[in-house]
Amino acid sequence: MFEQAFKNIDDILRKESGCTTELDYTEQTSWLLFLKYLDALEHDNVMEAELERKKYTFILDKPYRWESWAAPKGRDGKLDNNAAMTGDDLRDFVNQKLFPYFTGFKQKATGPNTIEYKIGEIFGEIKNKIQSGYNLREIIDHIDELRFRSQNEKHELSHLYEAKIKNMGNAGRNGGEYYTPRPLIRAIVQVVNPRIGERIYDGAVGSAGFLCESFEYLKAKGKLTTKDLTTLQTRTFYGKEKKSLAYVIAIMNMILHGIEAPNIIHTNTLTENLADIQEKHRYDVILANPPFGGKERKEVQQNFPIRTGETAFLFLQHFIKMLKAGGRGGVVIKNTFLSNTDNASVSLRKLLLESCSLHTVLDCPGGTFQGAGVKTVVLFFEKGAPTRRIWFYQLDPGRNLGKTNPLNDSDLAEFVKLQKTYANSPKSWTVDAKSIDKTTFDLSVKNPNGGKEITHRSPQEIMDEIAALDAVSAEVLANIKALL
Repeated sequence: MFEQAFKNIDDILRKESGCTTELDYTEQTSWLLFLKYLDALEHDNVMEAELERKKYTFILDKPYRWESWAAPKGRDGKLDNNAAMTGDDLRDFVNQKLFPYFTGFKQKATGPNTIEYKIGEIFGEIKNKIQSGYNLREIIDHIDELRFRSQNEKHELSHLYEAKIKNMGNAGRNGGEYYTPRPLIRAIVQVVNPRIGERIYDGAVGSAGFLCESFEYLKAKGKLTTKDLTTLQTRTFYGKEKKSLAYVIAIMNMILHGIEAPNIIHTNTLTENLADIQEKHRYDVILANPPFGGKERKEVQQNFPIRTGETAFLFLQHFIKMLKAGGRGGVVIKNTFLSNTDNASVSLRKLLLESCSLHTVLDCPGGTFQGAGVKTVVLFFEKGAPTRRIWFYQLDPGRNLGKTNPLNDSDLAEFVKLQKTYANSPKSWTVDAKSIDKTTFDLSVKNPNGGKEITHRSPQEIMDEIAALDAVSAEVLANIKALL
């Protein structure tokens, strides 16, 4: 039922001139889903208060509750068509009253980690793009079919929402910008092995895939106490995100996975000066796929000891600084980081090897990130002691990866298994840090078992990247033409 509701919503959004891409579909579905979720949360809170014989103070004033404006019901429990707005009345109410009301929540919130603050942030960053009040009425009716009451319902909704994010990532400018393949994330989480009580951070949170999968990983350990569950809800997952749409999606994704008030801040992480970071700001675990290929302004670069315009290199410096001594990181980065000869790359490799134990490098094949032709590696490191030896694993699923043939969990099973003991195999080998050139700190090591050098790209991979860049150019031109 839920799957059909999502399909129906997308079909209606395709009729809207203001919604032209998967990004728009996900954005518009998100704010309506969020309000439906708030309705379910308020109902649960009312019932809990009644059981405890307490009075419950509603988060939302009555005219702005879902049951008042979106889905007023008659005594039979069905939609009261006489009371339900539609057409221009509905559109005008949403644009002129509902959104301004929710935007004001940010000012009256007691802190950034409250649900009130999240409401204000979300509705301050997006707008209603559904121009037809009749289409909006239809979409609301489908959203109203969805239920958040049971864990099974939330679980199904979270899977459907993840599928929307995946589609958005595939159709977007850069697949890795919005969607890191979940099998890759799960493998990274298993290797880093976060524990209850540790604080987990992603400073380039995107759609919050790393935080959601970490939550699922920790919940699956079983036998969690009430204190453990409170710790997971309030003091475990932290993130920052620069882009408005990604911020909204991250909040919604975490809520659907069961984290009710996500500790996600809407900010440009890289504007924070590394010199200002203190011990109290640091984290036990960092898991991230920072954006690569971006260029940061000179004033942002001033915040970093190793100055470079490459966004991912600035993020890596930030992550190293943000880890506690003994803290563990799993970070995705372009594989050219291993061998680039520019001063920033050399200095950054030196910093990583000397301040952290870079114990594992996972080399991912082309096609891992659908829609992005860039090859990547995953760096696994622990802060506080210099690197002594590095275990390399060359992931080779034995087939070409792509949208119709994506990475799966079984592809990574051998990596996760061998990594526990750093075992050598036809796909894995160990390098002594003493053998690394101390002038270049080059990490592009050829597989001694006959594999390809891990910084080498095939002609097809290069062509894929050219195609991805062409798609970016085409989209930019289309947007320019639309504005003219």
